[in-house]
Amino acid sequence: MPAGIMIPATHMPSMMGRNGNVAAYGSSSGLSLGQPNMMDGQLHPLDMTQNTSESEIARLREDDFDSKSGSENHEGASGDDQDPNQRPKKKRYHRHTQHQIQEMEAFFKECPHPDDKQRKELSRELGLEPLQVKFWFQNKRTQMKTQHERHENTQLRSENEKLRTENLRYREALSNASCPNCGGPTAIGEMSFDEHHLRLENARLREEIDRISAIAAKYVGKPVVNYPLIPQVPTRPLDLGVGNFGAQPGLGGELFGASDLLRSINGPTEADKPMIIELAVAAMEELFRMAQMGEPLWLPSLDGTTTELSEDEYIRSFPRGIGPKPPGFKCEASRETAVVIMNHISLVEILMDVNQWSTVFSGIVSRAMTLEVLSTGVAGNYNGAFQVMTAEFQVPSPLVPTRESYFVRYCKQHADGTWAVVDVSLDNLRPSPVVRCRRRPSGCLIQEMPNGYSKVTWVEHVEVDDRGVHNIYKQLVNSGLAFGAKRWVATLDRQCERLASAMATNIPTGEVGVITSQEGRKSMLKLAERMVISFCAGVSASTAHTWTTLSGSGADDVRVMTRKSVDDPGRPPGIVLSAATSFWLPVPPKRVFDFLRDENSRSEWDILSNGGVVQEMAHIANGQDTGNCVSLLRSANSSQSNMLILQESCTDSTASFVIYAPVDVVAMNMVLNGGDPDYVALLPSGFAILPDGTTAHGGVIGEVGSGGSLLTVAFQILVDSVPTAKLSLGSVATVNNLIACTVDRIKAAVSCENA
Repeated sequence: MPAGIMIPATHMPSMMGRNGNVAAYGSSSGLSLGQPNMMDGQLHPLDMTQNTSESEIARLREDDFDSKSGSENHEGASGDDQDPNQRPKKKRYHRHTQHQIQEMEAFFKECPHPDDKQRKELSRELGLEPLQVKFWFQNKRTQMKTQHERHENTQLRSENEKLRTENLRYREALSNASCPNCGGPTAIGEMSFDEHHLRLENARLREEIDRISAIAAKYVGKPVVNYPLIPQVPTRPLDLGVGNFGAQPGLGGELFGASDLLRSINGPTEADKPMIIELAVAAMEELFRMAQMGEPLWLPSLDGTTTELSEDEYIRSFPRGIGPKPPGFKCEASRETAVVIMNHISLVEILMDVNQWSTVFSGIVSRAMTLEVLSTGVAGNYNGAFQVMTAEFQVPSPLVPTRESYFVRYCKQHADGTWAVVDVSLDNLRPSPVVRCRRRPSGCLIQEMPNGYSKVTWVEHVEVDDRGVHNIYKQLVNSGLAFGAKRWVATLDRQCERLASAMATNIPTGEVGVITSQEGRKSMLKLAERMVISFCAGVSASTAHTWTTLSGSGADDVRVMTRKSVDDPGRPPGIVLSAATSFWLPVPPKRVFDFLRDENSRSEWDILSNGGVVQEMAHIANGQDTGNCVSLLRSANSSQSNMLILQESCTDSTASFVIYAPVDVVAMNMVLNGGDPDYVALLPSGFAILPDGTTAHGGVIGEVGSGGSLLTVAFQILVDSVPTAKLSLGSVATVNNLIACTVDRIKAAVSCENA
């Protein structure tokens, strides 16, 4: 959504600034209702060579390869020209000239896999046959591969020899060990500092294992005490002097700087820690069995596409745990398996680092923090690590309440090399709020696979009071696509592809535009990542802020919320008004996603673009699906020369997002030059597209892509650059009109496509 565009009065009759001026996108970092902030500056697109590559598999003949130079060809007389009574002539070699070799060497450095056109052009320039050029490049690639393998073998031999020498030294030290007091033989003996350090570490680990085993033996089998629940204290909205909108409550729920419910929860007491460790050990055993057992614990669904947990069999199989299901709670249990492009060690690090975990799963985890680390695990990895955590799980819509959970996370490496990370609720130990969601043992098993891949088996098992879910989202929540294992695994798979793209050492073929360096590419991806996190955290019904419903807007329940930003380099200072609405569309999610992410159809829903053409200036692919990408857009409208649009679109089998934010040209130039993107102010807006949980035939849960869509539309608008300013009725009416017009346009456009 570009900035600096004047909004036509026919569309926005009430968009008035503080001085009576009508404007939009005036801020360098988002929508604005104040004066336009026109900044000088112009992005200079740089020509970018598009590399081409060819995948070719050729069997090289022995007589076409010279192991010394890789640049010789040879030939012999044909069978028709040879005398059968004579011995075969020795093959005659034709050595390439030094000039030909230098030219092909230089080209090889730029492009080791030339296509047919490039080979023909080289052959003309060098006076060679195209087949000679082809064989030279084949031979050169084989030679480089051989040299690389030889170098790796040398390194491995050296490392192996070093380990063998060290092993012999340790064996000799152990065999010659003697008692320092009497001089006689002993099992320990005098040892080096390294050996002494290792033995001390082993003794410490043995004590840790013995201690945990003693705790488990003491507590396992005993029922967990149910502590009395204390009624939840309602949060008091922040009074910004908004005034009374008829029968509506005053706007409140400041997000930036609000009192954080998660931070108000204290860590466990010393008396609680033994029971927490015992509970985590039992939960790990339960997770391992839940991930591997079949029938009768897991039964096939009616359509045969998924499995469902038998609650009766679960109670028989796992009598211990966190106690019976509370009255009024509903059980949600699911299991999903996938192979992802990330090694098992990196996956464990992501899951055990709360910042990485909440970033990778930003569409599911709105907020998370570690309250206390009970154990860091074995030195060098997370085997045996215990963390007490709290988190808030979300669906990107203000119509679905978030699920707050207080739990312990335990990581363990099993004997077969499989890693497991399990969560289990500690809500019975909480000092205050009423429990609305309990996590029974949930988590994942991670198995190492070749070539840096991992097999992930995810189990999600919760008991929840979901009576606050809006009717249009109930089918989605009941299907398990909202909070279940399928959504966790699909998100992880997509994010692993994104991380692989971000760590690429070269700019892949097909990425075009103004990105000319690897540093600029990484900075742009980092800025887009922060934009997505900010959007997801601000669109859900979190306990950190309160939405106010506006009626009579033409859309289904427009929710608005004020936010105050002070001294935050990632957001513009002042009062921000957020508006969001969610509604159902009788169109499959993929069709809605393709329509919203396409820059060619942007003018059909973006009322602030004035029907102008939007041009893609840069494109970064983030996975195999063409819909997963980051784009830099520019409006053809001349009044938008000082603003660009950063957009990220992402999709998987359970959710899709199209998120964008206006960015100042000067700031974007800094990012493209590899500058720090953390100081670029953003106010992201966009769309979250979810399946409605039904097939086109209705009533039966089916594959995503059939049935209808649940679309959330959200805007963030800077209404005043002064954080202490009062919010006016005109600003609220303007935002209400903006979101209503956008919804109407989207409904009309997709309905025409669906007709």
